[in-house]
Amino acid sequence: MSNLDSQATPSVCGGRGFVVAEPVRELLAPRRVQLGEGTEVRRLLPNLGRRMVGAWAFVDHYGPDDIADEPGMQVPPHPHMGLQTVSWLHDGEVLHRDSLGSLQTVRPRELGLMTSGRAISHSEESPKEHARLLHGAQLWVALPEAHRKVEPHFQHHTDLPVVTAPGLAATVILGELDGTASPGTAYTPIVGADVTLTGGAEARLPLDPDFEYAVLSMSGEAEVDGVPVLPGSMLYLGCGRTELPLRAVSDAGLMLLGGEPFEEELVMFWNWIGRSHEEIAQAREDWMNGARFGEVKGYDGPPLPAPELPSMPLKARGRVR
Repeated sequence: MSNLDSQATPSVCGGRGFVVAEPVRELLAPRRVQLGEGTEVRRLLPNLGRRMVGAWAFVDHYGPDDIADEPGMQVPPHPHMGLQTVSWLHDGEVLHRDSLGSLQTVRPRELGLMTSGRAISHSEESPKEHARLLHGAQLWVALPEAHRKVEPHFQHHTDLPVVTAPGLAATVILGELDGTASPGTAYTPIVGADVTLTGGAEARLPLDPDFEYAVLSMSGEAEVDGVPVLPGSMLYLGCGRTELPLRAVSDAGLMLLGGEPFEEELVMFWNWIGRSHEEIAQAREDWMNGARFGEVKGYDGPPLPAPELPSMPLKARGRVR
Protein backbone atom coordinates (compact mmCIF):
# COMPACT_ATOMS: atom_id res chain seq x y z
CA MET A 1 0.00 0.00 0.00
CA SER A 2 1.43 3.32 -0.99
CA ASN A 3 0.62 6.91 -1.81
CA LEU A 4 -1.42 6.85 -5.03
CA ASP A 5 -2.56 10.47 -4.74
CA SER A 6 -2.36 12.00 -8.23
CA GLN A 7 -2.48 15.45 -6.60
CA ALA A 8 0.37 14.78 -4.15
CA THR A 9 2.09 17.77 -2.61
CA PRO A 10 5.61 17.90 -1.14
CA SER A 11 6.04 18.18 2.61
CA VAL A 12 8.98 18.79 4.91
CA CYS A 13 9.24 16.64 8.02
CA GLY A 14 11.75 15.37 10.54
CA GLY A 15 14.04 17.44 12.72
CA ARG A 16 13.81 18.07 16.45
CA GLY A 17 11.66 21.16 15.92
CA PHE A 18 8.63 18.93 15.31
CA VAL A 19 9.05 16.79 18.43
CA VAL A 20 7.08 17.20 21.67
CA ALA A 21 9.64 16.55 24.41
CA GLU A 22 7.12 15.73 27.14
CA PRO A 23 4.15 13.38 27.54
CA VAL A 24 1.04 14.56 25.71
CA ARG A 25 -2.29 13.10 24.56
CA GLU A 26 -2.85 14.38 21.04
CA LEU A 27 -5.65 12.58 19.19
CA LEU A 28 -5.09 12.54 15.42
CA ALA A 29 -8.07 12.30 13.10
CA PRO A 30 -7.50 10.40 9.84
CA ARG A 31 -7.79 11.74 6.33
CA ARG A 32 -9.74 9.44 4.02
CA VAL A 33 -7.91 8.62 0.79
CA GLN A 34 -9.10 6.48 -2.12
CA LEU A 35 -6.45 3.93 -3.05
CA GLY A 36 -7.16 2.71 -6.56
CA GLU A 37 -10.66 1.50 -7.38
CA GLY A 38 -11.37 -0.84 -4.50
CA THR A 39 -9.74 0.37 -1.28
CA GLU A 40 -10.26 3.43 0.91
CA VAL A 41 -7.63 4.10 3.56
CA ARG A 42 -7.51 6.26 6.65
CA ARG A 43 -4.23 8.22 6.54
CA LEU A 44 -2.83 9.09 9.98
CA LEU A 45 0.69 10.14 8.97
CA PRO A 46 1.63 12.55 7.57
CA ASN A 47 -1.07 14.52 9.36
CA LEU A 48 -1.85 18.22 9.40
CA GLY A 49 -0.59 18.47 12.95
CA ARG A 50 1.95 15.64 13.07
CA ARG A 51 4.44 14.56 10.39
CA MET A 52 6.50 11.78 12.01
CA VAL A 53 6.76 9.58 15.10
CA GLY A 54 10.41 8.62 15.49
CA ALA A 55 11.38 7.32 12.05
CA TRP A 56 7.76 6.35 11.27
CA ALA A 57 6.81 8.72 8.44
CA PHE A 58 3.63 7.29 6.89
CA VAL A 59 0.70 5.33 8.35
CA ASP A 60 -2.40 4.10 6.49
CA HIS A 61 -5.11 2.00 8.15
CA TYR A 62 -7.58 0.14 5.92
CA GLY A 63 -10.55 -2.13 6.45
CA PRO A 64 -11.99 -4.33 7.56
CA ASP A 65 -13.43 -4.40 4.03
CA ASP A 66 -15.66 -7.14 2.63
CA ILE A 67 -13.98 -8.03 -0.68
CA ALA A 68 -15.61 -11.43 -1.23
CA ASP A 69 -17.01 -10.32 -4.59
CA GLU A 70 -14.41 -7.62 -5.29
CA PRO A 71 -10.86 -7.65 -6.65
CA GLY A 72 -9.64 -6.15 -3.38
CA MET A 73 -6.33 -4.35 -3.24
CA GLN A 74 -4.89 -3.47 -6.65
CA VAL A 75 -1.83 -1.21 -6.40
CA PRO A 76 0.10 -1.04 -9.71
CA PRO A 77 3.91 -0.88 -9.88
CA HIS A 78 5.31 2.31 -8.37
CA PRO A 79 8.70 3.48 -7.05
CA HIS A 80 10.23 4.07 -3.62
CA MET A 81 13.49 5.45 -2.31
CA GLY A 82 14.90 6.43 1.07
CA LEU A 83 12.45 4.39 3.14
CA GLN A 84 11.23 1.00 4.31
CA THR A 85 7.66 -0.20 3.78
CA VAL A 86 6.05 -2.29 6.52
CA SER A 87 3.03 -4.38 5.50
CA TRP A 88 0.92 -5.61 8.43
CA LEU A 89 -2.36 -7.51 8.17
CA HIS A 90 -5.09 -8.53 10.59
CA ASP A 91 -7.24 -10.13 7.87
CA GLY A 92 -6.67 -11.11 4.26
CA GLU A 93 -3.61 -11.57 2.07
CA VAL A 94 -1.45 -9.25 -0.04
CA LEU A 95 0.70 -10.45 -2.93
CA HIS A 96 3.95 -8.48 -3.11
CA ARG A 97 6.03 -8.23 -6.31
CA ASP A 98 9.09 -6.05 -6.74
CA SER A 99 11.80 -5.14 -9.23
CA LEU A 100 14.27 -7.47 -7.49
CA GLY A 101 12.11 -10.41 -8.55
CA SER A 102 10.55 -10.98 -5.11
CA LEU A 103 7.14 -12.68 -5.18
CA GLN A 104 5.59 -13.21 -1.76
CA THR A 105 2.11 -13.52 -0.27
CA VAL A 106 1.95 -11.75 3.10
CA ARG A 107 -0.65 -13.07 5.55
CA PRO A 108 -2.02 -11.88 8.92
CA ARG A 109 0.61 -11.26 11.61
CA GLU A 110 3.45 -11.80 9.13
CA LEU A 111 5.99 -9.05 8.48
CA GLY A 112 6.51 -7.90 4.91
CA LEU A 113 9.45 -5.48 5.11
CA MET A 114 10.79 -3.85 1.95
CA THR A 115 13.87 -1.64 2.21
CA SER A 116 13.91 0.61 -0.83
CA GLY A 117 17.33 2.13 -0.17
CA ARG A 118 18.56 3.92 -3.29
CA ALA A 119 15.69 2.68 -5.53
CA ILE A 120 13.09 -0.05 -5.94
CA SER A 121 9.62 -0.49 -7.43
CA HIS A 122 6.85 -2.87 -6.38
CA SER A 123 3.18 -3.74 -6.70
CA GLU A 124 0.65 -5.03 -4.18
CA GLU A 125 -2.57 -6.87 -4.87
CA SER A 126 -5.10 -9.23 -3.38
CA PRO A 127 -4.60 -12.72 -4.83
CA LYS A 128 -7.29 -13.84 -7.27
CA GLU A 129 -8.51 -16.34 -4.67
CA HIS A 130 -8.64 -14.34 -1.46
CA ALA A 131 -10.28 -14.21 1.95
CA ARG A 132 -13.54 -12.36 2.47
CA LEU A 133 -12.06 -9.61 4.66
CA LEU A 134 -9.10 -7.28 4.11
CA HIS A 135 -7.85 -5.36 7.13
CA GLY A 136 -4.41 -4.00 7.89
CA ALA A 137 -1.95 -1.15 8.02
CA GLN A 138 0.78 0.08 5.71
CA LEU A 139 3.62 2.05 7.24
CA TRP A 140 6.85 3.67 6.11
CA VAL A 141 10.06 4.08 8.06
CA ALA A 142 12.44 6.85 6.97
CA LEU A 143 16.05 5.78 6.45
CA PRO A 144 18.80 7.93 8.01
CA GLU A 145 21.53 9.50 5.90
CA ALA A 146 24.03 6.72 6.60
CA HIS A 147 21.72 4.03 5.22
CA ARG A 148 19.32 5.70 2.83
CA LYS A 149 21.18 4.49 -0.27
CA VAL A 150 21.66 0.87 0.80
CA GLU A 151 21.00 -1.87 -1.72
CA PRO A 152 17.24 -2.57 -1.88
CA HIS A 153 16.01 -5.82 -0.35
CA PHE A 154 12.81 -7.55 0.80
CA GLN A 155 12.29 -9.55 4.00
CA HIS A 156 9.39 -11.80 4.98
CA HIS A 157 9.16 -13.00 8.60
CA THR A 158 6.42 -15.38 9.70
CA ASP A 159 7.68 -16.09 13.24
CA LEU A 160 7.81 -12.89 15.28
CA PRO A 161 8.49 -12.64 19.04
CA VAL A 162 5.65 -11.85 21.43
CA VAL A 163 5.70 -9.99 24.76
CA THR A 164 2.91 -11.18 27.08
CA ALA A 165 1.16 -10.04 30.24
CA PRO A 166 -2.26 -10.95 31.69
CA GLY A 167 -4.82 -9.99 29.02
CA LEU A 168 -2.13 -8.66 26.66
CA ALA A 169 0.00 -10.01 23.83
CA ALA A 170 2.34 -7.68 21.92
CA THR A 171 3.92 -8.98 18.71
CA VAL A 172 7.18 -7.14 18.06
CA ILE A 173 7.06 -6.15 14.37
CA LEU A 174 10.15 -3.96 14.18
CA GLY A 175 12.80 -2.84 16.64
CA GLU A 176 12.64 -3.77 20.31
CA LEU A 177 10.04 -3.82 23.10
CA ASP A 178 10.75 -4.80 26.72
CA GLY A 179 14.05 -6.41 25.71
CA THR A 180 12.47 -8.45 22.90
CA ALA A 181 13.65 -7.75 19.36
CA SER A 182 12.10 -8.31 15.94
CA PRO A 183 14.15 -10.15 13.28
CA GLY A 184 13.33 -7.37 10.80
CA THR A 185 16.23 -5.09 9.89
CA ALA A 186 16.00 -1.65 11.51
CA TYR A 187 18.29 1.29 10.80
CA THR A 188 17.32 3.59 13.70
CA PRO A 189 16.31 3.00 17.35
CA ILE A 190 12.64 2.13 16.81
CA VAL A 191 9.69 0.02 17.91
CA GLY A 192 6.58 -1.22 16.15
CA ALA A 193 4.34 -3.68 17.98
CA ASP A 194 0.89 -5.18 17.40
CA VAL A 195 -0.92 -5.23 20.75
CA THR A 196 -3.90 -7.50 21.38
CA LEU A 197 -5.99 -6.86 24.49
CA THR A 198 -8.69 -9.04 26.02
CA GLY A 199 -11.89 -7.24 27.00
CA GLY A 200 -11.61 -5.90 30.56
CA ALA A 201 -7.82 -6.21 30.68
CA GLU A 202 -5.66 -3.51 32.18
CA ALA A 203 -1.92 -3.46 31.52
CA ARG A 204 1.12 -1.21 31.40
CA LEU A 205 3.58 -1.38 28.53
CA PRO A 206 7.19 -0.44 29.36
CA LEU A 207 8.47 2.48 27.26
CA ASP A 208 11.78 4.22 26.63
CA PRO A 209 11.62 7.85 27.85
CA ASP A 210 13.95 8.95 25.01
CA PHE A 211 11.48 7.71 22.37
CA GLU A 212 8.41 9.50 21.09
CA TYR A 213 5.33 7.30 20.71
CA ALA A 214 1.90 7.00 19.16
CA VAL A 215 -0.81 4.32 19.29
CA LEU A 216 -2.96 3.40 16.29
CA SER A 217 -6.29 1.72 17.04
CA MET A 218 -6.96 -1.20 14.69
CA SER A 219 -10.13 -2.67 16.24
CA GLY A 220 -12.32 -2.77 19.33
CA GLU A 221 -12.58 -0.26 22.15
CA ALA A 222 -9.62 0.66 24.31
CA GLU A 223 -8.33 3.51 26.44
CA VAL A 224 -4.71 4.60 26.05
CA ASP A 225 -3.48 6.56 29.08
CA GLY A 226 -7.15 7.23 29.87
CA VAL A 227 -8.05 8.46 26.37
CA PRO A 228 -10.62 6.46 24.34
CA VAL A 229 -9.05 5.61 20.97
CA LEU A 230 -11.47 4.31 18.33
CA PRO A 231 -10.51 2.19 15.30
CA GLY A 232 -8.86 4.22 12.57
CA SER A 233 -7.61 6.96 14.89
CA MET A 234 -4.19 7.51 16.44
CA LEU A 235 -3.08 9.02 19.74
CA TYR A 236 0.27 10.84 19.73
CA LEU A 237 1.98 10.55 23.11
CA GLY A 238 5.14 12.65 22.88
CA CYS A 239 8.33 11.73 24.77
CA GLY A 240 9.34 11.24 28.40
CA ARG A 241 7.25 8.17 29.26
CA THR A 242 8.51 5.07 31.05
CA GLU A 243 5.24 3.15 30.77
CA LEU A 244 1.88 3.31 29.00
CA PRO A 245 -1.40 2.41 30.77
CA LEU A 246 -3.85 0.48 28.59
CA ARG A 247 -7.42 -0.59 29.34
CA ALA A 248 -9.61 -2.68 27.04
CA VAL A 249 -13.34 -1.93 27.09
CA SER A 250 -13.79 -4.84 24.65
CA ASP A 251 -11.38 -7.13 22.84
CA ALA A 252 -9.12 -4.66 21.05
CA GLY A 253 -6.19 -4.41 18.66
CA LEU A 254 -3.66 -1.57 18.77
CA MET A 255 -0.34 -0.76 17.13
CA LEU A 256 2.38 0.86 19.23
CA LEU A 257 4.75 2.99 17.14
CA GLY A 258 7.79 4.74 18.55
CA GLY A 259 11.43 5.61 18.20
CA GLU A 260 14.12 8.16 18.82
CA PRO A 261 13.07 11.50 17.31
CA PHE A 262 14.37 11.68 13.76
CA GLU A 263 17.13 14.31 13.67
CA GLU A 264 17.32 14.95 9.93
CA GLU A 265 14.96 17.11 7.91
CA LEU A 266 13.32 15.20 5.06
CA VAL A 267 11.42 16.02 1.92
CA MET A 268 8.52 13.67 1.21
CA PHE A 269 6.76 13.63 -2.14
CA TRP A 270 4.54 10.87 -3.50
CA ASN A 271 6.41 7.62 -2.76
CA TRP A 272 9.85 9.09 -2.21
CA ILE A 273 11.76 10.39 0.78
CA GLY A 274 14.75 12.60 -0.03
CA ARG A 275 16.65 15.59 1.29
CA SER A 276 16.02 18.25 -1.36
CA HIS A 277 13.69 19.37 -4.12
CA GLU A 278 16.39 18.56 -6.68
CA GLU A 279 16.73 15.01 -5.43
CA ILE A 280 12.97 14.42 -5.66
CA ALA A 281 12.87 15.97 -9.15
CA GLN A 282 15.62 13.60 -10.30
CA ALA A 283 13.77 10.60 -8.86
CA ARG A 284 10.62 11.63 -10.73
CA GLU A 285 12.54 11.99 -13.98
CA ASP A 286 14.20 8.60 -13.49
CA TRP A 287 10.86 6.89 -12.85
CA MET A 288 9.12 8.47 -15.82
CA ASN A 289 12.07 7.60 -18.08
CA GLY A 290 12.18 3.97 -16.94
CA ALA A 291 15.60 4.24 -15.32
CA ARG A 292 16.97 3.28 -11.91
CA PHE A 293 13.87 1.84 -10.22
CA GLY A 294 13.75 -1.39 -12.25
CA GLU A 295 10.75 -3.28 -13.60
CA VAL A 296 8.07 -5.24 -11.76
CA LYS A 297 7.35 -8.35 -13.81
CA GLY A 298 4.10 -10.31 -13.63
CA TYR A 299 1.66 -7.55 -12.65
CA ASP A 300 -1.28 -7.32 -15.05
CA GLY A 301 -1.30 -3.61 -15.82
CA PRO A 302 0.88 -0.57 -16.46
CA PRO A 303 2.98 1.19 -13.79
CA LEU A 304 1.72 4.34 -12.11
CA PRO A 305 2.78 7.68 -13.58
CA ALA A 306 4.26 10.13 -11.09
CA PRO A 307 2.27 13.28 -10.31
CA GLU A 308 3.62 16.65 -11.32
CA LEU A 309 6.14 18.09 -8.90
CA PRO A 310 5.59 21.76 -7.93
CA SER A 311 8.51 23.96 -8.91
CA MET A 312 8.86 25.70 -5.55
CA PRO A 313 11.99 24.86 -3.54
CA LEU A 314 11.35 22.70 -0.51
CA LYS A 315 12.93 24.40 2.48
CA ALA A 316 10.83 24.91 5.58
CA ARG A 317 12.85 24.47 8.75
CA GLY A 318 10.53 24.62 11.74
CA ARG A 319 7.38 24.80 9.60
CA VAL A 320 4.87 22.11 8.64
CA ARG A 321 3.12 22.23 5.27
